[in-house]
Amino acid sequence: MKKFLFFWLIFTSVLSTSAQKKALVGGTLIDGFGGKPLYNSVILIDGQKIAAVGHEGNLRVPDDYEKISTEGMSVMPGMWDMHVHLMINGHSDYTHWDTAYIDRFESVIMPSSAHQLLMAGVTSARDLGAPLEASMRVRDKINKGEIPGPTMYMSGPFLQHKPYPGTEAFRWGINGTADAKTKVDKLAAAGVNCIKLIDHDEMTFDEVKTIVDQAHKHRLTVVAHSHRPEEIRIGLKAGVDCFEHTGLSSAPEYPADIIAMIKERTAQMNKGPLFWTPTVEGLYNFEYTRDNPEKLDGDCWHLGLPDDIIQDIKSSLRYPGRMPYFQLTPIRKPTLEKKVSQLRDAGVVLLVGTDSGIPMKFHCQSTWNELDVWVNEFKIDPMYAIKAATYWPAKAMGVDDKYGTISEGKYADILLIKGDVLRHIALLQNVDTVIKHGKIVKGIVP
Repeated sequence: MKKFLFFWLIFTSVLSTSAQKKALVGGTLIDGFGGKPLYNSVILIDGQKIAAVGHEGNLRVPDDYEKISTEGMSVMPGMWDMHVHLMINGHSDYTHWDTAYIDRFESVIMPSSAHQLLMAGVTSARDLGAPLEASMRVRDKINKGEIPGPTMYMSGPFLQHKPYPGTEAFRWGINGTADAKTKVDKLAAAGVNCIKLIDHDEMTFDEVKTIVDQAHKHRLTVVAHSHRPEEIRIGLKAGVDCFEHTGLSSAPEYPADIIAMIKERTAQMNKGPLFWTPTVEGLYNFEYTRDNPEKLDGDCWHLGLPDDIIQDIKSSLRYPGRMPYFQLTPIRKPTLEKKVSQLRDAGVVLLVGTDSGIPMKFHCQSTWNELDVWVNEFKIDPMYAIKAATYWPAKAMGVDDKYGTISEGKYADILLIKGDVLRHIALLQNVDTVIKHGKIVKGIVP
């Protein structure tokens, strides 16, 4: 906890000394829209918002702006992570974790996870599954500036047919359409930002359709797991907005009828994009992490955690190759690139999300690792990947008028990285400067 207080004092000190008007001058701007980078860029920040964007030949820096050189740097929007779990932080035993620490989720663990994400350059994130009251309070404390973290979008508890034993605090069972409507109304009244479905192939279709329709009445998007083929089929039929994971266990590809359904949905422009968050990195890099576990010894994930929790996490990761969670992963790994390719070819819009917090996946590392797998292993264009971590998440959450790109009138959520991230995407593992809502929250700008 002392380490958390130390970083928080630095954080609040930076906030208090940050100038209201700043000009970022000279760097290569990747604005999030996916077009050609703008060289020798100039970005004027007035308070929390971006006032103007141009380059040194067409945008003069007013005298009352503090000039900050970004020469030699990539300048890009703050990253989004569209699938995080603030309530967990890399521990290998969920049953133990949920029992031992549920009373500390809100006060310690979720704030710690949020702070780690922010220091990694994640300025917005979607949390998919946690106790309702804790989710709302942590989100609101961040928004009020009381604790550091990304702008958070929370689902609160999962909705499913029946919660797993011992998980009732963050998994709500559905028993009939009336109950489905009541549960969605309760979540909406509490202020959630989206609805999370899992195991919905175990529900009746009427229950699933009620959840989706009621969520849409509240203008909430519906996010659904895609672990099993029938989850996808039912979700598509019911009108789910975004699917999570690549799913289908070790099956080599999506069945033809599912791909046909996806193509039918993506052809309907009036419904907007069909979003999908594949969360591949945790699976793809398991064998490497198992055989090269040195990164588990890093201390970036210690931020905000007391020593007893740190030691418990370390102990749980002593034998990475023995974890039941990952035993099927070596068979699943070869299927991941094929499934991502199928989804792209079928017209879905991919979003960067990581399942951050699952065993051995720390909030300070997960997001850049996901981008690295997309670009360096799956050969996805770096600009596509960055847009999937900036523009498209903001669009999916309905806040693209405020976030997602570096453009006039939007919040100044900006990353500065020494070097060319379009050539070396792994530079994102060490974001030099993080600006959130116009204030420097990490880094000393040259």
